[in-house]
Amino acid sequence: MAARMSRPALTLLPALAACATLLPATAWAQSPVPVPAPLVQVQGSQATLGPGWRLLTLPQQKPPVTRYSAELLDGRAALRIDAQASYGHRAHALSGPAPATVRWSWRVDQPNPAVDLKTKAGDDGPAKVCMAFDLPLDRVPFFERELLRFARTRSPEPLPAATLCWAWGHAEARGQVIPNPYTRRVRTLVLRSQADLPGRWVDEQRDVAADFLAAFGDETDTVPPASAVLVGGDADNTGARSLAFVADLRLDGVVPATPAAGR
Repeated sequence: MAARMSRPALTLLPALAACATLLPATAWAQSPVPVPAPLVQVQGSQATLGPGWRLLTLPQQKPPVTRYSAELLDGRAALRIDAQASYGHRAHALSGPAPATVRWSWRVDQPNPAVDLKTKAGDDGPAKVCMAFDLPLDRVPFFERELLRFARTRSPEPLPAATLCWAWGHAEARGQVIPNPYTRRVRTLVLRSQADLPGRWVDEQRDVAADFLAAFGDETDTVPPASAVLVGGDADNTGARSLAFVADLRLDGVVPATPAAGR
């Protein structure tokens, strides 16, 4: 069952909409885990979705939900991400310091040529891996901080102050950091694009601290604790279709935690 999150304040604050959809559910904080369970697990000859991962959708969502299923593909236990004018992410709570390294493998079998991560109309993607961080509020610019504080008073969810996404884009330059067109509380680092041939696995290994500071270094010089990791794909803004797979997601090591302040 999808976990539907209430965000009444965000009907007045559309700039925070994307941020609100990248949240750990309130109940997760009651039983945090240091690392996520596997995205996909193999039982006998069958692949099944891993435990502890929730399907997150928008409240009263009108677009269909992105379809997630488990497959054995090229010998890998993979999460199939089938987006058809749809929205939804799979997410797992984290606790404590951010991981030092995040690794995964992915492939896009059907790209979405309408993707343009710089615009609201093109703010989709066949695949992304995201991490939410507990950035202290005193590091957030004043206007965005006040919006976030107001939204938090209207929402039962612990809205994150910073979310970093590693994305498979389209025409965007690799290595480019793009603020989400709905809110700067979400920033995307483009890793792959249309230049990468479809149907081929690509292995990723990212330095979380380096990537976080590349994205949010204008606001902080330290890496705050992580609160959730998310995997997904969407096509609700473009109304198009994409098909992608993600496998072998791993979090390794930790970045030293720093005290939270101004929350």
